[in-house]
Amino acid sequence: MSFGTSLLFAAGIVSVPTANADERARADLALVEKSSSQVDPNLPDYERVSGVSGNLGSIGSDTLNNLLQLWAEGFREIYPNVNIQIQGAGSSTAPPALVESTAQIGPMSRPMRQSEIQAFENRHGYAPTEVRVAIDGLAIFAHRENPIEGLTMKQIDGIFSSTNRLGGSTINTWGEAGVKDSDWRNRPISVYGRNSASGTYGFFRDTALGGGDFRSAVAEQPGSSAVVQSVGSNRFGIGYSGYGYRTSGVKVLKVAAEEGGEFYAPSPETVVNGDYPISRFLFLYVNKAPNEKLDTLTYEFLRYALSKQGQEIVDRDGYFTLSASVANEVVASLQ
Repeated sequence: MSFGTSLLFAAGIVSVPTANADERARADLALVEKSSSQVDPNLPDYERVSGVSGNLGSIGSDTLNNLLQLWAEGFREIYPNVNIQIQGAGSSTAPPALVESTAQIGPMSRPMRQSEIQAFENRHGYAPTEVRVAIDGLAIFAHRENPIEGLTMKQIDGIFSSTNRLGGSTINTWGEAGVKDSDWRNRPISVYGRNSASGTYGFFRDTALGGGDFRSAVAEQPGSSAVVQSVGSNRFGIGYSGYGYRTSGVKVLKVAAEEGGEFYAPSPETVVNGDYPISRFLFLYVNKAPNEKLDTLTYEFLRYALSKQGQEIVDRDGYFTLSASVANEVVASLQ
């Protein structure tokens, strides 16, 4: 990937992928200028405009479902005549919805695959537009009473995968995961994850399992919150989900990229600088023809999401915000 192309990706402006998605994501995260739990004060306030009404449809990511709902509530306070319908069945449902024009917005917790982009191009004659709206540190959750504090990527692969592509071995008990407490070490690990329609499922498989296969023992859950709830109700459970879904019933484990390496919890700093190894952008995809403006309703919703008010909601929902320079460049690209 060229340096210029990387800067465009980092700003959130994308048409067609040009490199391996994992490599691209790592490079782009490193180029984000600032992401902080303190929202960038230079982000513009959203200012109401006239002529915004009608129906807005969103079909896609469950991870982004709550964030979309919060954005929709704030947007409707400004524009009471707007009706927003949100379906969060999984990232894989977003591309077909955009292909068939059954939704204006396709939220995804992973980048579109080349086959999905090609299907869109076959129908519309150009690629979909990818808009980055937030950053997530995909979290590993354990029950709040679990004494474990962290896991290496190799250990995570050993717990969740049947193929162990990161070079470790299968881990079945908490003792094998490093817990020495006598009440825990012989206890089998109960493993929870997402279903295959989820972008989180695909991202976790590619990143934490080295592209390998999940163990058949992983109990697939229909949504991000269901994973966290399952772990919180099972003393010996573990699962992965978006950081924003954490609750008081679970603890977020620190993760080390390498054996003997330092352990990091997901935070604005560790996600952006690459210390926390399971990080990703969150996206909204839209149908924007080249050299044409988006329809007013979709454009204003995106402008709201990337405004100070919208990014304050990102922060409140537990995700990590974009800098003003990045958000402003995204908005400018859509005009």
